[in-house]
Amino acid sequence: MLDAKVAIVTGSSRGIGRAIAERLGANGASVIVNYRSDADAAAHVVATIDQSGGRAVAVLADVTDRDELRELFDAAERHYGGLDIVVGNVGIARFGRLVEFTDEDYELIFTTNTRATFRTLREAANRVRDNGRIVVISSVAAAMHGPDSAVYGASKAAGDALVRALAKELGPRGITANSVLPGAVRTDALFEHRPAGVIEGIAARTPLGRIGEPDDIAEIVAFLCSDAARWVSGQALHAGGGMF
Repeated sequence: MLDAKVAIVTGSSRGIGRAIAERLGANGASVIVNYRSDADAAAHVVATIDQSGGRAVAVLADVTDRDELRELFDAAERHYGGLDIVVGNVGIARFGRLVEFTDEDYELIFTTNTRATFRTLREAANRVRDNGRIVVISSVAAAMHGPDSAVYGASKAAGDALVRALAKELGPRGITANSVLPGAVRTDALFEHRPAGVIEGIAARTPLGRIGEPDDIAEIVAFLCSDAARWVSGQALHAGGGMF
Protein backbone atom coordinates (compact mmCIF):
# COMPACT_ATOMS: atom_id res chain seq x y z
CA MET A 1 0.00 0.00 0.00
CA LEU A 2 0.98 3.60 -0.57
CA ASP A 3 -0.75 5.26 2.36
CA ALA A 4 0.76 8.66 3.21
CA LYS A 5 2.71 8.71 -0.06
CA VAL A 6 2.44 11.60 -2.51
CA ALA A 7 2.75 10.97 -6.25
CA ILE A 8 3.01 13.00 -9.43
CA VAL A 9 2.01 11.25 -12.63
CA THR A 10 2.73 13.37 -15.69
CA GLY A 11 0.38 13.06 -18.63
CA SER A 12 -2.24 11.34 -16.52
CA SER A 13 -5.55 12.55 -17.94
CA ARG A 14 -5.84 9.60 -20.33
CA GLY A 15 -4.31 6.34 -21.50
CA ILE A 16 -1.48 4.72 -19.60
CA GLY A 17 -0.95 7.75 -17.37
CA ARG A 18 -4.59 7.75 -16.32
CA ALA A 19 -4.48 4.06 -15.42
CA ILE A 20 -1.32 4.62 -13.37
CA ALA A 21 -2.76 7.60 -11.48
CA GLU A 22 -5.94 5.69 -10.68
CA ARG A 23 -4.02 2.62 -9.52
CA LEU A 24 -1.70 4.62 -7.25
CA GLY A 25 -4.71 6.45 -5.83
CA ALA A 26 -6.55 3.20 -5.20
CA ASN A 27 -3.46 1.97 -3.36
CA GLY A 28 -3.63 4.92 -1.00
CA ALA A 29 -1.40 7.57 -2.55
CA SER A 30 -2.31 11.24 -2.83
CA VAL A 31 -1.95 11.93 -6.55
CA ILE A 32 -1.19 15.00 -8.61
CA VAL A 33 -3.02 14.36 -11.88
CA ASN A 34 -1.18 16.31 -14.56
CA TYR A 35 -2.78 17.39 -17.81
CA ARG A 36 -1.89 19.75 -20.64
CA SER A 37 -5.23 20.52 -22.29
CA ASP A 38 -8.15 18.25 -21.33
CA ALA A 39 -9.38 19.58 -17.98
CA ASP A 40 -12.56 17.52 -18.09
CA ALA A 41 -10.66 14.27 -18.53
CA ALA A 42 -8.33 15.18 -15.66
CA ALA A 43 -11.30 16.00 -13.44
CA HIS A 44 -12.77 12.59 -14.19
CA VAL A 45 -9.52 10.91 -13.09
CA VAL A 46 -9.57 12.92 -9.86
CA ALA A 47 -13.17 11.87 -9.22
CA THR A 48 -12.32 8.21 -9.82
CA ILE A 49 -9.44 8.39 -7.34
CA ASP A 50 -11.61 10.14 -4.76
CA GLN A 51 -14.27 7.45 -5.12
CA SER A 52 -11.67 4.73 -4.55
CA GLY A 53 -10.72 6.29 -1.23
CA GLY A 54 -7.61 8.14 -2.39
CA ARG A 55 -6.91 11.84 -2.71
CA ALA A 56 -6.12 13.69 -5.91
CA VAL A 57 -5.94 17.10 -7.49
CA ALA A 58 -5.62 18.03 -11.16
CA VAL A 59 -2.80 20.39 -12.14
CA LEU A 60 -2.42 22.01 -15.54
CA ALA A 61 1.20 21.99 -16.74
CA ASP A 62 3.06 21.47 -19.99
CA VAL A 63 6.01 19.40 -18.80
CA THR A 64 8.06 20.38 -21.84
CA ASP A 65 8.12 23.88 -20.34
CA ARG A 66 10.70 24.18 -17.56
CA ASP A 67 8.79 26.73 -15.50
CA GLU A 68 5.48 24.90 -15.73
CA LEU A 69 7.20 21.66 -14.73
CA ARG A 70 8.57 23.32 -11.61
CA GLU A 71 5.13 24.64 -10.77
CA LEU A 72 3.79 21.10 -11.07
CA PHE A 73 6.26 19.91 -8.44
CA ASP A 74 5.48 22.96 -6.32
CA ALA A 75 1.82 21.93 -6.41
CA ALA A 76 2.61 18.54 -4.88
CA GLU A 77 4.42 20.18 -2.00
CA ARG A 78 1.75 22.86 -1.59
CA HIS A 79 -1.22 20.46 -1.58
CA TYR A 80 0.29 17.49 0.25
CA GLY A 81 3.45 18.67 1.97
CA GLY A 82 6.05 16.72 0.03
CA LEU A 83 6.70 14.20 -2.69
CA ASP A 84 7.53 10.49 -2.67
CA ILE A 85 6.76 9.16 -6.15
CA VAL A 86 7.29 10.58 -9.63
CA VAL A 87 6.06 8.76 -12.72
CA GLY A 88 7.23 10.37 -15.95
CA ASN A 89 4.69 9.53 -18.64
CA VAL A 90 5.35 12.18 -21.25
CA GLY A 91 5.73 11.13 -24.85
CA ILE A 92 4.88 11.58 -28.48
CA ALA A 93 5.09 8.81 -31.07
CA ARG A 94 6.08 9.30 -34.69
CA PHE A 95 7.04 6.38 -36.92
CA GLY A 96 8.83 6.28 -40.24
CA ARG A 97 12.16 5.45 -41.78
CA LEU A 98 15.13 7.53 -40.73
CA VAL A 99 15.65 8.99 -44.20
CA GLU A 100 12.10 10.35 -44.15
CA PHE A 101 12.43 12.33 -40.92
CA THR A 102 12.97 16.08 -41.08
CA ASP A 103 14.93 18.17 -38.61
CA GLU A 104 11.59 19.49 -37.36
CA ASP A 105 10.34 15.94 -36.69
CA TYR A 106 13.51 15.18 -34.77
CA GLU A 107 13.29 18.33 -32.67
CA LEU A 108 9.64 17.66 -31.78
CA ILE A 109 10.26 14.07 -30.69
CA PHE A 110 13.42 14.74 -28.71
CA THR A 111 12.01 17.87 -27.08
CA THR A 112 8.93 15.99 -25.94
CA ASN A 113 10.36 12.57 -25.15
CA THR A 114 13.92 13.25 -24.08
CA ARG A 115 14.35 16.81 -22.86
CA ALA A 116 11.10 16.69 -20.89
CA THR A 117 12.17 13.37 -19.33
CA PHE A 118 15.57 14.83 -18.44
CA ARG A 119 13.97 17.82 -16.76
CA THR A 120 11.42 15.67 -14.95
CA LEU A 121 14.17 13.42 -13.60
CA ARG A 122 16.29 16.37 -12.55
CA GLU A 123 13.38 17.95 -10.70
CA ALA A 124 12.47 14.61 -9.13
CA ALA A 125 16.03 14.11 -7.90
CA ASN A 126 15.82 17.42 -6.07
CA ARG A 127 12.29 16.98 -4.68
CA VAL A 128 11.55 13.33 -3.92
CA ARG A 129 11.97 12.42 -0.26
CA ASP A 130 14.35 9.68 0.89
CA ASN A 131 13.17 6.15 0.09
CA GLY A 132 11.05 7.48 -2.76
CA ARG A 133 10.32 6.02 -6.18
CA ILE A 134 10.94 7.31 -9.70
CA VAL A 135 9.54 5.54 -12.77
CA VAL A 136 9.77 6.55 -16.43
CA ILE A 137 7.43 5.13 -19.06
CA SER A 138 9.63 4.25 -22.03
CA SER A 139 8.86 1.91 -24.95
CA VAL A 140 9.96 -1.45 -26.34
CA ALA A 141 10.98 0.60 -29.39
CA ALA A 142 14.00 1.66 -27.33
CA ALA A 143 15.28 -1.91 -27.45
CA MET A 144 13.73 -3.58 -30.52
CA HIS A 145 15.14 -1.16 -33.13
CA GLY A 146 12.38 -1.56 -35.70
CA PRO A 147 12.97 -0.12 -39.19
CA ASP A 148 10.30 2.55 -38.69
CA SER A 149 11.14 3.54 -35.11
CA ALA A 150 14.69 4.88 -35.25
CA VAL A 151 14.05 8.41 -34.01
CA TYR A 152 11.25 7.51 -31.61
CA GLY A 153 13.21 4.57 -30.19
CA ALA A 154 16.35 6.69 -29.78
CA SER A 155 14.41 9.35 -27.89
CA LYS A 156 13.09 6.74 -25.47
CA ALA A 157 16.42 4.94 -25.12
CA ALA A 158 18.00 8.20 -23.99
CA GLY A 159 15.51 8.33 -21.13
CA ASP A 160 16.38 4.76 -20.13
CA ALA A 161 20.06 5.72 -19.95
CA LEU A 162 19.24 8.70 -17.73
CA VAL A 163 17.24 6.45 -15.40
CA ARG A 164 20.05 3.91 -15.01
CA ALA A 165 22.55 6.60 -14.09
CA LEU A 166 20.12 8.36 -11.75
CA ALA A 167 19.48 5.10 -9.89
CA LYS A 168 23.16 5.02 -8.92
CA GLU A 169 23.17 8.69 -7.94
CA LEU A 170 20.10 8.41 -5.70
CA GLY A 171 20.71 4.93 -4.31
CA PRO A 172 22.42 6.21 -1.15
CA ARG A 173 19.16 7.96 -0.25
CA GLY A 174 17.11 4.79 -0.68
CA ILE A 175 15.42 6.17 -3.81
CA THR A 176 14.84 3.71 -6.65
CA ALA A 177 14.65 4.68 -10.32
CA ASN A 178 13.41 2.38 -13.06
CA SER A 179 11.90 2.52 -16.51
CA VAL A 180 9.05 0.45 -17.93
CA LEU A 181 9.04 -0.40 -21.63
CA PRO A 182 5.48 -1.09 -22.83
CA GLY A 183 4.75 -2.71 -26.14
CA ALA A 184 1.58 -1.84 -28.03
CA VAL A 185 -1.07 -0.74 -25.52
CA ARG A 186 -4.75 -0.12 -26.24
CA THR A 187 -4.87 3.68 -26.08
CA ASP A 188 -6.22 6.43 -28.31
CA ALA A 189 -2.64 7.30 -29.24
CA LEU A 190 -1.96 3.80 -30.53
CA PHE A 191 -4.93 3.86 -32.89
CA GLU A 192 -4.01 7.35 -34.07
CA HIS A 193 -0.62 6.17 -35.32
CA ARG A 194 -1.12 2.52 -36.23
CA PRO A 195 -3.73 1.13 -38.69
CA ALA A 196 -5.97 -1.62 -37.35
CA GLY A 197 -4.24 -4.22 -39.51
CA VAL A 198 -0.86 -3.33 -38.06
CA ILE A 199 -2.22 -3.60 -34.52
CA GLU A 200 -3.70 -7.01 -35.27
CA GLY A 201 -0.33 -8.10 -36.62
CA ILE A 202 1.43 -6.96 -33.45
CA ALA A 203 -1.04 -8.92 -31.32
CA ALA A 204 -0.47 -12.03 -33.44
CA ARG A 205 3.33 -11.78 -32.97
CA THR A 206 3.09 -11.24 -29.23
CA PRO A 207 3.68 -14.47 -27.27
CA LEU A 208 0.73 -13.75 -24.97
CA GLY A 209 -1.51 -13.25 -27.98
CA ARG A 210 -2.86 -9.73 -27.52
CA ILE A 211 -1.87 -6.11 -27.22
CA GLY A 212 -1.54 -4.60 -23.77
CA GLU A 213 -4.12 -2.76 -21.72
CA PRO A 214 -3.35 0.40 -19.71
CA ASP A 215 -4.01 -1.54 -16.49
CA ASP A 216 -1.27 -4.03 -17.41
CA ILE A 217 1.26 -1.22 -17.26
CA ALA A 218 -0.33 0.44 -14.23
CA GLU A 219 0.04 -2.73 -12.16
CA ILE A 220 3.77 -2.91 -12.96
CA VAL A 221 4.28 0.73 -12.03
CA ALA A 222 2.32 0.27 -8.80
CA PHE A 223 4.64 -2.61 -7.89
CA LEU A 224 7.74 -0.51 -8.61
CA CYS A 225 6.33 2.26 -6.41
CA SER A 226 5.66 -0.10 -3.51
CA ASP A 227 7.89 -1.25 -0.71
CA ALA A 228 7.89 -4.71 -2.28
CA ALA A 229 10.15 -3.28 -5.04
CA ARG A 230 12.61 -1.64 -2.68
CA TRP A 231 15.46 -3.83 -4.03
CA VAL A 232 14.70 -3.12 -7.71
CA SER A 233 16.52 -0.12 -9.15
CA GLY A 234 18.25 0.92 -12.34
CA GLN A 235 16.21 -1.54 -14.38
CA ALA A 236 14.44 -1.32 -17.75
CA LEU A 237 11.45 -3.64 -17.37
CA HIS A 238 10.05 -4.94 -20.63
CA ALA A 239 6.25 -4.99 -20.58
CA GLY A 240 5.25 -6.15 -24.03
CA GLY A 241 3.64 -9.52 -23.37
CA GLY A 242 6.87 -11.34 -24.19
CA MET A 243 7.68 -9.38 -27.33
CA PHE A 244 11.28 -8.23 -27.45
